[in-house]
Amino acid sequence: MEGGAYGAGKAGGAFDPYTLVRQPHTILRVVSWLFSIVVFGSIVNEGYLNSASEGEEFCIYNRNPNACSYGVAVGVLAFLTCLLYLALDVYFPQISSVKDRKKAVLSDIGVSAFWAFLWFVGFCYLANQWQVSKPKDNPLNEGTDAARAAIAFSFFSIFTWDYMDPSQDSSMPYAPYVEPTGPDPAGMGGTYQQPANTFDTEPQGYQSQGY
Repeated sequence: MEGGAYGAGKAGGAFDPYTLVRQPHTILRVVSWLFSIVVFGSIVNEGYLNSASEGEEFCIYNRNPNACSYGVAVGVLAFLTCLLYLALDVYFPQISSVKDRKKAVLSDIGVSAFWAFLWFVGFCYLANQWQVSKPKDNPLNEGTDAARAAIAFSFFSIFTWDYMDPSQDSSMPYAPYVEPTGPDPAGMGGTYQQPANTFDTEPQGYQSQGY
């Protein structure tokens, strides 16, 4: 494999945007970024309804303001996190320190797992509150499509963040380096096995010969 640990052998190279946008890891990050916009945008725009009798707004999810607040907060923070790590993807080839590269990779893995968990909680929370919402609170079915969209894209975000693991993507410039198991003098990429000795270098004892 070309390069050293965490792609250190490729450090210092020129930034190649074409290579960056073709990486599955980057594509998933952009998709997660778009999903986060759909979630918090749907709730902010149509997740609050006006009550004619009470004269105040309430959350479409069972009148639970915490449900709307959670969806907006997770969506906005996920949006910012995606932007931060997209910037890290651009800057990463310039990092020459193996320790710094390792920290970046491990933080990416940890953050991806953390956000997958937050989206799982958000999906369960919003789906539950939507299920127990009372039809009398929204007789005209206002904002129902937006509410369902927020739930659906929260569910999709679980998988886009879960699969956003750079250690599983061999095309990434910082994929961990795997040390070969043996020398390969032929340069064929396989494991070299030393052939059996044709001649025995150790004497096997004196053998008399007849003349």
